[in-house]
Amino acid sequence: MKLFHDIGIDVILASASPRRREILSLLFDGFRVVSPSVSEEAPGLSPAELTVELAERKAGRVFALNPGSMVIGADTVVVCGGEIMGKPKSAEHAAEMLSRLSGRSHEVLTGVACMAPEFHFSFSESTTVSMREMSPAEIQWYVKTGEPFGKAGAYAIQGNASVFIDRIDGNYLNVVGFPLSIFYGCLMKSRAGSDTEQR
Repeated sequence: MKLFHDIGIDVILASASPRRREILSLLFDGFRVVSPSVSEEAPGLSPAELTVELAERKAGRVFALNPGSMVIGADTVVVCGGEIMGKPKSAEHAAEMLSRLSGRSHEVLTGVACMAPEFHFSFSESTTVSMREMSPAEIQWYVKTGEPFGKAGAYAIQGNASVFIDRIDGNYLNVVGFPLSIFYGCLMKSRAGSDTEQR
């Protein structure tokens, strides 16, 4: 039995990420997954603002079609040296991204948006990740595992890349793709507030 075994509302995850699906399953017994197509163009925003904007777009697109549900959207980016790093487009691109992360610290930011009939909240969480220096051979090995593809920053902290992580400062699940404890706190506060307003 999960913490929210009977939340009393249809829950939808507006993301195709299997990692977010796995994390959210720790909280809810059942939920639907709908992966919306949204524009990721948002010039002029800071990385934190960008993650929230994209999470809002994903959740908003699904909520518009399911106004009686609780819809959760999320987006994760990696920032290294002030530059936003998305998902690699090729093996060469993945190796280039990993070379830039090697021996340095970087920020992983995840934006979350939750929309329901009685409440709406959003936030961005940041975690600092420090990677040890990787040799060219190690980078090539990691790229060949296929794990970098579909991942912001070209790595998965919960997978083979864990051998390259020296330390993290902040929420671990935020790096995986969904800061569950922070989301839970916001959800409890929002639900309490909506119950108070209805009384």
